Amino acid sequence: MLRGLSGAGLGRIENDESLIELAAKYGFQAVDIDAQGLIERHGVEGARELLKNHNLVIGSIGLPVEWRSTDDVFREGIVKLAQAAAAAAALGCTSCCTYILPSTDMKAAHFTVLATRRLRICAQILGAYGIRLGLEFVGPHHLRTAWKNPFIWTLEETLDWIDAIGEPNVGLLFDAYHWYTNELTVVDIERLRADQIVHVHINDAIDVPVADVLDNGRVYPGEGVIDLAGFLRALHTIGYKGAITQEILTAESPTDSPETLAERSKAGFDKVYTAAGL
Repeated sequence: MLRGLSGAGLGRIENDESLIELAAKYGFQAVDIDAQGLIERHGVEGARELLKNHNLVIGSIGLPVEWRSTDDVFREGIVKLAQAAAAAAALGCTSCCTYILPSTDMKAAHFTVLATRRLRICAQILGAYGIRLGLEFVGPHHLRTAWKNPFIWTLEETLDWIDAIGEPNVGLLFDAYHWYTNELTVVDIERLRADQIVHVHINDAIDVPVADVLDNGRVYPGEGVIDLAGFLRALHTIGYKGAITQEILTAESPTDSPETLAERSKAGFDKVYTAAGL
């Protein structure tokens, strides 16, 4: 399993090139970046060389399509997806991810119909470039009532929705924080197949009741109460071999330098990987 970094948790990082440099310096193996932007600045060969020289791969790109809003907004975004997918494929990236908010201002049944159709279209376009689409269920309790109507926030619901979307390249973006806020266990991970997981996020939670855990209250791996050793061992047991990418969302941007935060990230990964025996 590859140790990965995203910009979420490194403070005021200037650009993806800075993220690449920090990831390489502190022994990470994957980065979540904008592949298309990297190619626009360096060209395909230059971007490939940059990643190769730093011994890094791209763990995942974000889905550049707003599928939660109106049809007009969706159509505006979908025209960009083929270019983003082509760029990711050119740099060897095979994962694209998006998140599912656990409540919606739309009627949930109607939203399900619209979102299923839209995500199916996204998956079909991505699939043409050999890229998988990862859907992230979001667990914190406060977001379940942030909008008018409840939607999807559990592992079981997300797996059922993936089946309903019906495209073979759709799977899970599996996040330790949402695993924890759903009060899932190691056994729940061990029931999954590795091929059901497209990408993984790792982070930690402070010691408060699970119902009070805030989505933007995350801490660095090994600094909280989530059983990350069990989380990693279970993923290893089922044969997951992709990136485990740090994603730290906080209410305010960290004031420490990106260098300090990358070093802190490395220490956290070392701690939890060692505890997991990996």
